[in-house]
Amino acid sequence: MIVVAGESLIDLVPQGDGEPLPALLPRLGGGPYNTAVALGRLGARVGFCSRISTDGFGEALMAGLSAAGVETSLVQRGPEPTTLAVAAIGADGSAGYGFYAEGSADRLFELPPALPDSVRALALGTCSLVLEPGASAYEALLRREAGRGVFTLLDPNIRAGLIPDADAYRARYASWLPHVSLLKLSEEDAEWLGGTPEGPAAVVLTRGAAGLTVRTRDGLEVSVPAAPVSVADTIGAGDTVNAALLHALAARDALSPGGLGALGAPDWAEVLRFAAHAAALTCSRTGAEPPYAAELNGG
Repeated sequence: MIVVAGESLIDLVPQGDGEPLPALLPRLGGGPYNTAVALGRLGARVGFCSRISTDGFGEALMAGLSAAGVETSLVQRGPEPTTLAVAAIGADGSAGYGFYAEGSADRLFELPPALPDSVRALALGTCSLVLEPGASAYEALLRREAGRGVFTLLDPNIRAGLIPDADAYRARYASWLPHVSLLKLSEEDAEWLGGTPEGPAAVVLTRGAAGLTVRTRDGLEVSVPAAPVSVADTIGAGDTVNAALLHALAARDALSPGGLGALGAPDWAEVLRFAAHAAALTCSRTGAEPPYAAELNGG
C-alpha cells in the first residue's frame, strides 16, 4: 500500500468573468488529497493519512476518497472547519491561491502509530509541512517511517504566502532531504528553495510546457517533453505527477531502498512519459480532476 499524508481542503475556483466578481465553484482539493485520489483512480492500493473536518466540506472530502477507492482508516476527524483555498487562474491556466486556514481541522493532525507493515511508500508535501502544529507531526511521520525503510516521496509544492520565515523553512526543508527517497519539484519550487539538491536518490523536476526531467544520485539525467494539451487550468497537475510517478515505480518494483538506482534511462523515460500524459489530462479539466487508469491505456 502507498500512504499519502497531508492536508485536504476545498478549492474555490473562479468561473467565467462575472461582474463585479466571478462565481466561485467549490472543488475537492489539497495537494496530498489530490495525490491520493489520483493514485486511487489509477488503481493503486492507497491510504490517506490526515485530519478532516466533520463539517459538510469534510464529509464531501471523505466521500471523494471513498469514490476513488482510497482507504481512510488513517484519517483523523475533528469539528474544526475545513481549510479553504481561493484560486486565481492566470491567462496561461496557471493557478495562484489565497488560503483561509486559521483554526482548521487539518492543522491539528497528530502523529499516528507506526504505519502498517504493508506500506511500501509514504508521500507528503504542500501546506501540511508548513502549518503548525500539524507540520511537526507530519515531519515526525516522515522521519520515523523513513527510518523504518519506507520509500518516501516529498513534494514541497511551495505556497510562499503561508511561509512566515522563508529562511527558517528552507533550513527545515534541507533537514528533511536525508529522509527522502524521491523529491519532486517544480521549476518555481526549485528557484524559491535555492536550487536542485543532491541528497535524495532521485529528483524529478516539472518544467511546465517544457516537460519533465529526472536527475539521479548516480548522475543519470533523463528528460521527456510535455504531452500536448489544451489547458483549462493547472490545478492538481503536480499532484497527478506525484501519483503517476509512484504508480509507475511500483509497477517496476522500484519502491524500495535502492530501487530507483536500478532504473536505467529507458525505464525513467517510460515513467516520466506516463506522468506527463496523466498531468496533461488533469490540465485539460477545470480543477483537480486526475485521470482514471482506462484513460491512460495506450499512453
